[in-house]
Amino acid sequence: MQVPGQRVEIAEEAPPKGAAARTRALMVATASTMMRQGLSPSVSEVAEVAGVSRSTAYRYFPTRGDMLRAVVAKALGPILDRPVTGGDAAARLEALYRATYPRLFEHEATFRAALRQSMEPDEAGPQDGSLGRGHRRNLLAAAVDGLGLPADEQNRLVMALSLTFGTEAMVVLKDIWGLDLAAAQEVALEAAQAILAAAQHRTALVEKRQS
Repeated sequence: MQVPGQRVEIAEEAPPKGAAARTRALMVATASTMMRQGLSPSVSEVAEVAGVSRSTAYRYFPTRGDMLRAVVAKALGPILDRPVTGGDAAARLEALYRATYPRLFEHEATFRAALRQSMEPDEAGPQDGSLGRGHRRNLLAAAVDGLGLPADEQNRLVMALSLTFGTEAMVVLKDIWGLDLAAAQEVALEAAQAILAAAQHRTALVEKRQS
């Protein structure tokens, strides 16, 4: 299911192998380290620190936004590699949140840096508003797929769930409320389950009126 406004993923070329894969991984690791140090490096700055030629670096990452997406994807790791499947929507949501929140806390510095950098101008122009959002939308949409909700209700559900999921939610729960991982995860999950139940209830009422 595609959510309106969602960044459409274009089929990519086969991932690099051998030396090319190692160079790309070095770039991603270097960018992540620099970001955790509070920097907002450009592709050329990461290339210089990593000891990679600028032409090679830009072949892998034409813009800083492309590089940042790779850093975020690396930090998310198995969450993207092994998406949650099976069970009903409530069970899938719970599995997704219990897999994601530990990752958010473990790689907190990286995600915070990515959030900050996503709001800064890219080398190619204004900030890239799609950074990190495609992952969130796709993961949440997959978790609640198959509910039989009308398209507008399904989209509204994913939008509402996005307020409880991801770096911004972690920042609110940790910085404003001082919650640790376990408490933040439970609050976020409780909110998500309530949002899901409300969406299902609204749909049931509409169907009852129409019957």
